[in-house]
Amino acid sequence: MKQLFPSTALALFIGIGLLPMSSNSFAANSWDNLQPDRDEVIASLNVVELLKRHHYSKPPLDDARSVIIYDSYLKLLDPSRSYFMASDIAEFDKWKTQFDDFLKSGDLNAGFTIYKRYLDRVKARLDFALAELNKGVDKIDFTTKETLLIDRKDAPWLKSTAELDDLWRKRVKDEVLRQKIAGKDSKQIQETLTKRYKNQLARLDQTRPEDIFQAYINTFAMSYDPHTNYLSPDNAENFDINMSLSLEGIGAVLQSDNDQVKVVRLVPAGPADKTKMVAPADKIIGVAQANKEMVDVVGWRLDEVVKLIRGPKGTVVRLEVIPASNAPNDQTSKIVPITREAVKLEDQAVKKSILSLKQDGKDYKLGVIEIPAFYLDFKAFRAGDPDYKSTTRDVKKLLTELQKDKVDGVVIDLRNNGGGSLQEATELTSLFIDKGPTVLVRNADGRVDVLEDENPGAFYKGPMALLVNRLSASASEIFAGAMQDYHRALIVGGQTFGKGTVQTIQPLNHGELKLTLAKFYRVSGQSTQHQGVLPDVDFPSIIDTKEIGESALPEAMPWDTIKASIKPATDPFKPYIAELKSEHDVRSAKDAEFVFIRDKLALAQKLMEEKTVSLNEADRRKQHTDIEAKQLVMENIRRKAKGEEPLKELKKEDEDAIAAEPDKIKPEDDAYLSETGRVLLDYLKLSNQVAKH
Repeated sequence: MKQLFPSTALALFIGIGLLPMSSNSFAANSWDNLQPDRDEVIASLNVVELLKRHHYSKPPLDDARSVIIYDSYLKLLDPSRSYFMASDIAEFDKWKTQFDDFLKSGDLNAGFTIYKRYLDRVKARLDFALAELNKGVDKIDFTTKETLLIDRKDAPWLKSTAELDDLWRKRVKDEVLRQKIAGKDSKQIQETLTKRYKNQLARLDQTRPEDIFQAYINTFAMSYDPHTNYLSPDNAENFDINMSLSLEGIGAVLQSDNDQVKVVRLVPAGPADKTKMVAPADKIIGVAQANKEMVDVVGWRLDEVVKLIRGPKGTVVRLEVIPASNAPNDQTSKIVPITREAVKLEDQAVKKSILSLKQDGKDYKLGVIEIPAFYLDFKAFRAGDPDYKSTTRDVKKLLTELQKDKVDGVVIDLRNNGGGSLQEATELTSLFIDKGPTVLVRNADGRVDVLEDENPGAFYKGPMALLVNRLSASASEIFAGAMQDYHRALIVGGQTFGKGTVQTIQPLNHGELKLTLAKFYRVSGQSTQHQGVLPDVDFPSIIDTKEIGESALPEAMPWDTIKASIKPATDPFKPYIAELKSEHDVRSAKDAEFVFIRDKLALAQKLMEEKTVSLNEADRRKQHTDIEAKQLVMENIRRKAKGEEPLKELKKEDEDAIAAEPDKIKPEDDAYLSETGRVLLDYLKLSNQVAKH
């Protein structure tokens, strides 16, 4: 949700004469021409002042923050501890508690020195990797019993060049083995990896002072929270890590994940979403324009990958993607062609359907309203067009139609809804409550603004359930939280994303600063931040919540509470929650789709816990075969239960399958939607029974 509060002028003017520089002496290196300029120094001082005055939390810029900045910077540059040596860290440690002082005085030298040492170390490692490859892929011995530690985030810094060489010999061996198992021959492997390492070397030589400044100041900004970012002049226009790609993109939110780029979420009805071939947590390793050669982007900066993916509307970009469903060491990829286009308002419009269920020998009809986003056609609204499109107006219209159909209740589907208009979240809430507060917004000074529904009377008073998942965020969480706090609907599904903060963009003399200046709270006083909205009845998650969500982001602001704006009313659901969960557990234990999802996630989590990989080809292939066999068994159990033909080979069938058009999928065939309907019917049955006594 890109919720930018109308901000007052935050621009600052900082008069600077002679800029103070640290007296620390730094060792000369081959990147001496990379130095901060006056504009960058002024911008850094502006960032310091803006965060001090206007960030929501206003934490002090002191020694404790200096340590966070230092550790985060090292993690940004060398997350796997594979470049810096212990001697480098010992040298840098003397600045560990001084970054606050450096930043306050406009001294950028320490940040630049660490980055330039990083460039030295990366160049040395890439030169070594190329030398290993030049010995010949065929000469690598894959019969020895050795392993590689892949989870190195807490590994000790290596003490010597010899230790680094041994690590990188194993890393090259691992890369070759991954490619072999993915089906590439020796010549292809040699060409792919040689080109990859040479491209990364070439990119090192293209490093500009601006690149270093962005990395360093952004690390400082993000030490406050993950949504506070510095954007360089180029990236201010072209890139924002926390928001969707531009209208001429693919409709995906991306983030860096070590040397690769990870998909965080897809914009509903966006170009990537429409392919049904890209999913959250997938890794993008290659980008090609139309039919041109695929460009390997492993090791690239996120903003550079985004620039490659973006392009003119109507053109085709091809992505080479490693699916999140693969085992951690399975590099088998697929090519996904995507036509760049704007996300059309009509594609994101709310939709309705009828869910027909038989329960306890009776037939029921439930109305389903799918809300992909909270939208408002501002242009038509401001122009006074009486037929302007908005989520609330469209939902109201569909509710009227469903009531004419005499439905027994309504399910609102908020899965994958990443947010949108705050105004619409408030307006939509007003359709279902009598009147009262809908959301609280607390600013950095502690003032709480209450957004309120002032129109008495609810438009729809019937039974209702909300279906949410990990990708329901921002405005979705505000609406779901209000429905839960007013006890207006059963919340069913998975824990939501947990994005409960508000950002504004502030132009600087050089680039822009996006900073967090407010926080959302539910009418119960609970924030939606970090924790999100917890469902009344849990469904198994398709996505690992440790990988995707606010709580997975470093320095995420905490969940907290403020004074509630409504008095707790009697909760009509509370007496039945335990039994509703029990009924759901019994059904889902027998439901092939739910069993498949639970087993798949359990397997993925087990594999993710493995810290090392074997570099023995026979062992690795056996592990790969065993994992594929387990995945195939799970898939075929599901297919058998659904009356479908079993697969002989998992991947080929999966990748060649043509995704069904969403409009052609029956609501009854959607296990999560169908089960949400049954939970709602369980409640109606239980509450009616109680009423009869």
